[in-house]
Amino acid sequence: MSVIPLVFTSGWASGINAYAVVLLLGLFGATGVSDEVPAALQRTDVLIVAGVLFLCEVVADKIPYVDSVWDTAHTVIRPVAGAVIAALLAGESGSLPELAAGAIGGSTALMSHLVKAGTRMAVNTSPEPFSNIGMSIVEDLGVAGVVTFAIFNPVAAAVIAGVLLLLGIVLVVFLTSRIRRFLRRRAQRREEKRLAGASGPLPPG
Repeated sequence: MSVIPLVFTSGWASGINAYAVVLLLGLFGATGVSDEVPAALQRTDVLIVAGVLFLCEVVADKIPYVDSVWDTAHTVIRPVAGAVIAALLAGESGSLPELAAGAIGGSTALMSHLVKAGTRMAVNTSPEPFSNIGMSIVEDLGVAGVVTFAIFNPVAAAVIAGVLLLLGIVLVVFLTSRIRRFLRRRAQRREEKRLAGASGPLPPG
């Protein structure tokens, strides 16, 4: 069977939480649940690092504004992770050139990352933190559920990932005004900090 559905699904999930994807696939491979997981993802050091970074993401992802800073820092990391995971999966199966798999996984990860980052900007315009926490929990459970399902039924999981990606894009378009409000607030805060730093401390009286 072609590995394209699994590549697409892992790319979508990597754009949301790349560390969770590495950790889940690695554990599925190490425990013998799946034979399609590359040996590189099953290494103990890889699993430990992925586990630690996953815990960091779990915390950072639930704090308003910190999550957007985290997303900004991962604008390159998540697509690259999606491309690498896809290339490894393709190399393991031999049914798809690794370069093509990397392109599919990386581009899909980038799109889902942009959807996540945009949605979080919109959510951060809300004064209460509970919507942030709820959104993060839904994303974590969604990634875990879809990636797990992909191990047993990759085609159906890819369809689900595609639908979720499309719905996410529509949602981001719908929330454009909120995203612009978030960006204006962030620019205003940066300007206020710059002016405060330029004025310096008041001279002693």
